[in-house]
Amino acid sequence: MKSIQQFITFIPILLLAVGCQTHTSDLSGTKPIRTSDFFAAFPPINLPITIADTNINSFSDTTIIGLKAMTQFIPDSVLKHFHLNKNVIIHPVGSIQKLKEKYLLSNFSYKNNTILGVFVFNDKNEFLAAKNLLQSKQNDGYVHSIYLNKEPTFLISREKYNSEKKLLYTRIGWVYTSGSTFMVAMNDGNEDALKNNTIINPIDTLPKKNKHSGNYVKNSKNFIAIRDSKSTKLYHFFIHFENQDNCTGELKGTMKMVSEDKAVYREIGEPCSIEFTFKNNEITFKENGKCGNKRGIQCYFDDTYPKQKPHKIRKKK
Repeated sequence: MKSIQQFITFIPILLLAVGCQTHTSDLSGTKPIRTSDFFAAFPPINLPITIADTNINSFSDTTIIGLKAMTQFIPDSVLKHFHLNKNVIIHPVGSIQKLKEKYLLSNFSYKNNTILGVFVFNDKNEFLAAKNLLQSKQNDGYVHSIYLNKEPTFLISREKYNSEKKLLYTRIGWVYTSGSTFMVAMNDGNEDALKNNTIINPIDTLPKKNKHSGNYVKNSKNFIAIRDSKSTKLYHFFIHFENQDNCTGELKGTMKMVSEDKAVYREIGEPCSIEFTFKNNEITFKENGKCGNKRGIQCYFDDTYPKQKPHKIRKKK
């Protein structure tokens, strides 16, 4: 009888213990999150590891972290370069613990697109820096991947075979520095140097008879090509820019005229939005949406380029 009473007394204690073990923290961000709970959501990563754009989602933990929860620890101005939409689903990938820094890796997914990012914190759990590492949907003919070693160095690679079945590759190793930024530690590749130094305009051969069509050029590395589309209210465009901080951006799409001198680029299911203004033979473009997956994290689509005068063809006498 005594043993039965002891067992009955033990049941509430057992249930309480089980309840404590299975309790999971609310990471939605609807209420403040304890720092320990947030960092505990990122399991340690066994290094070295390689993640490719084709299997990027398989490295996600099943835990879901709300965007509002992330903003409690990472500035929104940084996060906007990673999330593709307000309905983005964020999964922790894991953490790398070093003596003075901690690295958190997360996947930001929306529809069929996923971006892998890394966020650096100091030993006081204060945010230091971030970097876009990999994207699942690039459609450029390359296989993209990232290799992480124990330092850690983030070796970002792209590879593809050319028409002669030769493997072309570019590999850039990034490391975090004490200056609250990432820097290039190595740069290796065998791709044609001319190709790397020459920007290929993919819409160059399209017609340019309509009012705003033509080339708007600051220099050979900063330009917008605009070409005719199926109506005078639509234009194909290709932007490429490179600023003094070696931050680059590139985007190809279709803009829609919303007035006589203004046009807007916006794709369904994409957060990126750019406004174009035509005035005095110049084009001014300004990023209104989140175009972080089209450019570097430290720069924006925001500049003014003059329209290039068309080359006159001399008639033979």
